[in-house]
Amino acid sequence: MKPYIPKELPLSNIDFHRHFKAVGESNAELARFDELLQGLPQPELLLAPLINEEALLSSRIEGTQATITDVLKYDAGNKKIIEQQNDVQEVINYRNTMEFAGQQLSQRQLSLGLVREMHQMLMDGTRGTEKFPGTFRTKQNYIGHPNATIEEAAFVPPDPIRLQSDLESWERYVSGNDIEILLQCSLVHAQFELLHPFNDGNGRVGRLLIPLFLYQKKKLSKPAFYISGFLEKNRDLYYQALQKISLHDDWDTWIEFFLYAVTQQAKTNSIIVKKILSLYENMKNKIQIATHSQYTINVLDFLFSYPLFQGNKFLKESNIAKKTADKLLLQLKNAGIVQETEPKRGRTPATLIFNELLNITENIDTN
Repeated sequence: MKPYIPKELPLSNIDFHRHFKAVGESNAELARFDELLQGLPQPELLLAPLINEEALLSSRIEGTQATITDVLKYDAGNKKIIEQQNDVQEVINYRNTMEFAGQQLSQRQLSLGLVREMHQMLMDGTRGTEKFPGTFRTKQNYIGHPNATIEEAAFVPPDPIRLQSDLESWERYVSGNDIEILLQCSLVHAQFELLHPFNDGNGRVGRLLIPLFLYQKKKLSKPAFYISGFLEKNRDLYYQALQKISLHDDWDTWIEFFLYAVTQQAKTNSIIVKKILSLYENMKNKIQIATHSQYTINVLDFLFSYPLFQGNKFLKESNIAKKTADKLLLQLKNAGIVQETEPKRGRTPATLIFNELLNITENIDTN
């Protein structure tokens, strides 16, 4: 199979009339989601479950086997989980890269330089470390089953001799304007995946680009639109739609898939955010009734930050005296607000979980 020769963006062979209705629906759902984002009282705190889910699912598309429990154990202070399972590091890196890139866009544009920095952070300390993190490939790569030769490959990205020129063209397209932002976003993501500029991690970087691009184009007030839930559940359709571009120059099928993904994920994300906000408000009253404590907000914010934790973590992060903290934890357990998942063993404190928050993302289906 010969290396793919990418089309120059913007494209001239798109059937814009075919996508008119879908564009309208996607924009409407995305606007509803962004309205919720703008109204969140503590966005970093309340969006944490969505961020964790995105980092986990985008990594899972690439074969990562970590679970949300693993990630929460890491957050709770169990750094040994990283030593035991390299996959967890990949999820943590993804989450850190999301935060880093979002902060960077407040002072710079989405560029090849930023993409390289994102890739280096994403691959740091993982099994991709030996694949030149932060460096665009200089050798031909290809996609296929583990033992496939390049002749048997499902896809062969562009020749590295022309890659830099193709990337610079992609960068110009990112900074410019096309006929419609969501259509442009679909092309930005697809073209990046087709260029396949790194030796590893292209899928994850490409998915990170979606909220960053929408934020840069002021389609979102925060770079917080996470789409990997839909893509993970529809992985085969996702890859098939991208493959139709390389095999048949069929961009319309890809655009159709992407717009549907945005619409469905925006609906799902809106439901999740509403449920999280409602839980936060309801739990404020529930904790106050259970504890009659002046530290209700401290407790509440801690539970939303660390839905799986040990008592010593609560003591450290809540800034509450030990005697009072122990009493509060007992009251939370008695009220059924938190449950014990692992009992105290010797000097190791018990592990507690705030299940109501975790259940929100686990019980929402993305069609």
